[in-house]
Amino acid sequence: MAEREHTRVAVIGSGFGGLGAGVRLRREGVTDFVILERADAVGGTWRDNDYPGCACDVPSHLYSFSFAPNAAWPRTFSGQPHIRDYLERVTDTFGLRPHLRFNSEVLRARWNREAAHWELLTASGERTADVLISATGPLSDPKVPDIPGLRDFPGRVFHSARWDHGFELDGKRVAVVGTGASAIQIVPSIQPWVRRLTVVQRTPPWVLPRMDRGINAVEKWLHHTVPATHRARRGLLWLIREFQVGAFAKRPQLMKATEQLARAHMRRAIRDPLLRSKLTPDYTIGCKRILLSNDYYPALARPNTEVVASALTEVRGSTVVTADGTEREVDAIVFGTGFHVTDMPIADRVIGAEGRTLAEHWKDGMAALRGSTVDGFPNLLMIIGPNTGLGNSSMILMIESTLNYVADYLRVLDRTGAAALDARPRAVRSWNEALQRRMGRTVWNSGGCVSWYLDSAGRNTTVWPGTTAEFRRATRQVRLAEYELLRVPTATKGAGV
Repeated sequence: MAEREHTRVAVIGSGFGGLGAGVRLRREGVTDFVILERADAVGGTWRDNDYPGCACDVPSHLYSFSFAPNAAWPRTFSGQPHIRDYLERVTDTFGLRPHLRFNSEVLRARWNREAAHWELLTASGERTADVLISATGPLSDPKVPDIPGLRDFPGRVFHSARWDHGFELDGKRVAVVGTGASAIQIVPSIQPWVRRLTVVQRTPPWVLPRMDRGINAVEKWLHHTVPATHRARRGLLWLIREFQVGAFAKRPQLMKATEQLARAHMRRAIRDPLLRSKLTPDYTIGCKRILLSNDYYPALARPNTEVVASALTEVRGSTVVTADGTEREVDAIVFGTGFHVTDMPIADRVIGAEGRTLAEHWKDGMAALRGSTVDGFPNLLMIIGPNTGLGNSSMILMIESTLNYVADYLRVLDRTGAAALDARPRAVRSWNEALQRRMGRTVWNSGGCVSWYLDSAGRNTTVWPGTTAEFRRATRQVRLAEYELLRVPTATKGAGV
């Protein structure tokens, strides 16, 4: 058998999680690693999502690495091009280019029990690694519903994360399916150009004002010249969001005040009481992701826009049909229907010590110890794993906390001389049972909605029910009692064949 390249660590994905892992590995003195990327450039979701109006709904100064502050953000809420540029700069600044392997989608990852390493089949060849870090992210694989007749639609069909830039929307009749975070940015961006815009809304979102503005030259100069001012701004943004957690996770009744703000925001833009009725949710604000926009409601009120408050059920030729019987002829269908979050495709490709896939292991729902490791899958660590998502703050905070855990995990391997660590089933079960007990009183579980936070069984396997500070404490270090140490003969270790 031909020799395969072996590295100590292989990282899957080059978005915030994968690049952050690369930086942390180098800072820990680990240089024997590769970052496997399926595309031909870094950026992850901020590379793939380049639809009109794409921007972040977390303030710029909080949506960046603590070790790579950016005093030059142009706006308080930055757009996709600026975030992607930031990730490119991080790649160059921290010397990650030599570690990148583009066009190297991981097709299969199998744990070799005898050699105690991962065997990887990628689009660019085979390789092995002692430790596998999955940083594929939950918002990486688009979800398009299986709609009868869709395949025979004569016009253009595409998902927001796979925008067809070759299709000219000017003067066209367009249906936007979904009203999530992407859709409320797309709708006002294309509304002025299309002839007719049909917004197919299964469930209305709660929308709050987007407090966005340009960051002036004085602010940029001050943050660059006096870094402490930048840290203070970031700290204040973080603290505000930490205080909000109580309402989301412990006392959903406190969300009523926020709901009144959202209602007032709608009333200012939507004068038609019938349309306002269509757009008013019947669940507690925060149960589904709260959206931020100043131009979504005005776009819906324009004469060339129609909101159909019913789910898409069928496509007949060039006609879209909804559950209430509404039929509209369109030239293009844009799906803003989210991603495979609770059924991540990477789980079908990772095979553990017992010969079954991660998806099979998770048949009753995703679960991981401290959001990072899974019993029966030694030396597999996840960035943004189960129950590490947030409903109100920056995911970069959670990523950096998980990177602390990854760093200590590698130190434990070095210190103990173990070939691998395997999470104990009891530890994984105990961690997740405690999470689910806490989840019951959160707004995500008790707010009266069905969201992408919940899996097919109604179990919340995505969101963290606490503060980011609490998660950082929980992932500060590996607890050896939660793991079994695995060893193999020295002659077998790292053979890479």
